[in-house]
Amino acid sequence: MRNLLIITTLLLLCYGCKSPEARMPESVQSGSFLKESAERNKKLNEKENQLIQKIIKNNPDKNYIASESGFWYYYNTKVESDTIQPQFGDIVDFDYNISNIKGEEIYGMENRTYVMDKQELFTGLREGLKLMKPEESITFIFPSQKAFGYYGDENKIGTNIPLICEVTLNTIKQEND
Repeated sequence: MRNLLIITTLLLLCYGCKSPEARMPESVQSGSFLKESAERNKKLNEKENQLIQKIIKNNPDKNYIASESGFWYYYNTKVESDTIQPQFGDIVDFDYNISNIKGEEIYGMENRTYVMDKQELFTGLREGLKLMKPEESITFIFPSQKAFGYYGDENKIGTNIPLICEVTLNTIKQEND
């Protein structure tokens, strides 16, 4: 009986204390979502760029300028004199309207006061204002990633909508004034 107890105890110690083995994954799909998302964004960007180039081609009377930030614009009213442009913290007063890429108005002319880079404003318009001088009027064409992107404005602008904005910069109040 004693031998049986010793054998049972040894068997329990040998096999009962064995730690569980880790399960190996059945398949690995590392980065597939990111690759698909990048490919989807490339196709969207290409499609929007084709639409924008078509608009530019159909309006040869406008002198479109490609910005370093990835949008296009032309001057409706250009101020030639060397005046100030908005800097970080300056308070700008401007009027603007927003249309879709087909020219259909989404938001009519609105007036806004904005503290440069200290308040919320969609990327393209924030970057576009930095190019302007007081009393200038510019029409911008923003691809969706420079506008409201994937989320839209959660009101009238949907997902991935390129926009046309006409902006008139009324005044700049410098931060140190």
